[in-house]
Amino acid sequence: MLSGAAGAARRGTHAGADSCAGADKGSHKETIEERDKASGSRGSSGRGSTRAAELLGVGVTDSPTSGPHPVPVLLPLALSLEEQPLPPPPLRRAPGAPASPSSQGQMPIEIVCKIKFAEEDAKPKEKEAGDEQSLLGAARGPAAPRDLATFASTSTLHGLGRACGPGPHGLRRTLWALALLTSLAAFLYQAAGLARGYLTRPHLVVVDPAAPAPVAGFPAVTLCNINRFRHSALSDADIFHLANLTGLPPKDRDGHRAAGLRYPEPDMVDILNRTGHQLADMLKSCNFSGHHCSASNFSVVYTRYGKCYTFNADPQTSLPSRAGGMGSGLEIMLDIQQEEYLPIWRETNETSFEAGIRVQIHSQEEPPYIHQLGFGVSPGFQTFVSCQEQRLTYLPQPWGNCRAESGLREPELQGYSAYSVSACRLRCEKEAVLQRCHCRMVHMPDSLGGGSEGPCFCPTPCNLTRYGKEISMVRIPNRGSARYLARKYNRNETYIRENFLVLDVFFEALTSEAMEQRAAYGLSALLGDLGGQMGLFIGASILTLLEILDYIYEVSWDRLKRAWRRPKTPLRTSTGGISTLGLQELKEQSPCPSRSCAEGGGTGTLLPNHHHPHGPQGGLFEDFAC
Repeated sequence: MLSGAAGAARRGTHAGADSCAGADKGSHKETIEERDKASGSRGSSGRGSTRAAELLGVGVTDSPTSGPHPVPVLLPLALSLEEQPLPPPPLRRAPGAPASPSSQGQMPIEIVCKIKFAEEDAKPKEKEAGDEQSLLGAARGPAAPRDLATFASTSTLHGLGRACGPGPHGLRRTLWALALLTSLAAFLYQAAGLARGYLTRPHLVVVDPAAPAPVAGFPAVTLCNINRFRHSALSDADIFHLANLTGLPPKDRDGHRAAGLRYPEPDMVDILNRTGHQLADMLKSCNFSGHHCSASNFSVVYTRYGKCYTFNADPQTSLPSRAGGMGSGLEIMLDIQQEEYLPIWRETNETSFEAGIRVQIHSQEEPPYIHQLGFGVSPGFQTFVSCQEQRLTYLPQPWGNCRAESGLREPELQGYSAYSVSACRLRCEKEAVLQRCHCRMVHMPDSLGGGSEGPCFCPTPCNLTRYGKEISMVRIPNRGSARYLARKYNRNETYIRENFLVLDVFFEALTSEAMEQRAAYGLSALLGDLGGQMGLFIGASILTLLEILDYIYEVSWDRLKRAWRRPKTPLRTSTGGISTLGLQELKEQSPCPSRSCAEGGGTGTLLPNHHHPHGPQGGLFEDFAC
């Protein structure tokens, strides 16, 4: 019955194409009327086949010729069997042949069979969907990385596509490869030279004279008498305690030796204040910018030369200079008091053979370091010191070794308000003395602490103010002034020539000179030169380098995943058991030898297992075509 219905549907759709009957079109020609008669005689058989298909749970679907994905309709066995009339599809008739009434009621049908075993009911549908997705993912697999030829053809590196891109290998490609390698070697050579020049950290000094200012801050001027102690002011106890400094024999006026002398512990600050040269006795005249000054305008400071004096020492009340040239600065006349110099009994490390004063011109934030940075002024001369303010800016590491400001409010060195080379050296001396005798000298900072081990290093601050000096002198006094000064100060002319001196300190002009250290070859210049060389030789940029790194990462990551993650073989489990079989496919697979096989008997034939071309193979469902 089913076979008869299938045959009728096949003949209704494919007129004259019945290959299952094995009839040749040339030998068995039929007219449309004959086929309509045969179809009418088998109509009851076709309706019986449809009813049998409903009893078996077979869906009947109206469709044109069998397509790739027919939709099955499953009907349960408990439904009532009712025949529905099928709408008559239009049939193509031969030219000139009259339409047959019986042929208008025929249409092509497609039979779908499904047999469902009981084992499938125990499995959840979620597992079936997951298995299907895993099978699809395993079929796709991870995307393979690009090969070198594909990367070279899309890279922005000049010449790489012609040397390594897709295409035949020949002389032209070899020449392009040689040109690319030569250009790359030339670029690397130039880049190495640029890198070596940058690592030497070259720098230059830029001098920038500033415009004249209406007012300039006058520097601090420190002066010391080269003789530390006045001989007339020393007591027997002072001579006893200062024997190592002065070289005088430690005995009293009666000639007793040191073994029989007993004196209390000395107070060095008291000794220096009592025995040092007093500025009120030395200073004979003082003028600053046309105004009279006195010893009260000087402050006491202790140095290696003992008791010294500093003019304009306070940074809060710094005196300004309103003009440049002589007469606009500090002018003083001093008596060095050579009759008070100590006699030399024996030479020591502190024995001095000079006569005069030591002078240092410095900023207010810097303590005097006069025994190394000062200059000497001799008696019998008027010394002119022309100054110019210089503001120096040094480079920190790696170009230099300057010390940058920390930006903290606390002082960087104990005992000093700001960092300077002089303050650092005094601290180093204090620590050295502290390790030897657990004491300090008077001119050292008053901050006792643990000494540092190892050499003391004092870098130059990155911002420094100093004063350039030009020194000249003339001899004084002349014959006329010698007699006048002798009468004025109640001295003889010889004393005036041997003890009197004049110091004149002034600004050459109210301009400052800025000297700045700058990097001669910085990072921006290096990158610019590298970019120029890169563009000249290989036509690349930073983005080109990123392309190469991205390709290397892509290939490396793919190889690592293949090495450490072995692909798992997916379980091929069937999740569907529906297979459709069109009448055309049934005709092609049926072993029927003649046309009578499709038309005779009306009995159903169980065909071999037929798998849908788009469905999974094997599993819990077995597909049969009826």
